[in-house]
Amino acid sequence: MKRDYDYLFKIVIIGDTNVGKSCLLIRFADDCFTENYITTIGVDFRFRTLKVEEKNVKLQIWDTAGQERYRTITNAYYRGSDAIVLVADCSNKQSFDNIPDWLEEVSKYAEDDIRKVLLVNKSEIDDDLKQVTASDIEKMAKQYDLEILSVSAKSGKGVDESFVKVTKSLMDKRDKEEEGGFKKVTPKGRSKLYAKKKKTTTSCC
Repeated sequence: MKRDYDYLFKIVIIGDTNVGKSCLLIRFADDCFTENYITTIGVDFRFRTLKVEEKNVKLQIWDTAGQERYRTITNAYYRGSDAIVLVADCSNKQSFDNIPDWLEEVSKYAEDDIRKVLLVNKSEIDDDLKQVTASDIEKMAKQYDLEILSVSAKSGKGVDESFVKVTKSLMDKRDKEEEGGFKKVTPKGRSKLYAKKKKTTTSCC
């Protein structure tokens, strides 16, 4: 059966509990928002197919629980991922200060060259309620060489644009790998390169 997409990417969303990870996923996948979303238990996921640069891109997006007791479960989902979306809440400074701990987990369980981006959620709130400053963001971006974007799951501002930006970078990376004739496989600590084989016509089920 012919697949209905040109690219397939796995994206994992991580961050402290109650920062809006699930709300961001639902905003992006279903274009809706609810104030009373139940905290994720374990993992949840959604699919969304985008049209990017005339290509159909299918995203498999995993929403992970932020609570410590679910870490053993969620850590397994880093493996084989193409991108990590970290989330912090601009009205909760601690969630932002904990990002280095999340980055340490990523470095432990995901591939070294995995695409990472930090989304600072709740950009719609009044400035006097924001605990994360522009200076905080600039400092962390430089220290960890991390792209940081402000978004709002509630209003939708910046959400689509952020995921599209990540998607484009993944497409570019995949294209470069294929042009070079090599493709990396993902087990942590066992990166291997395989020469690209000649195309053959096969059937699959």
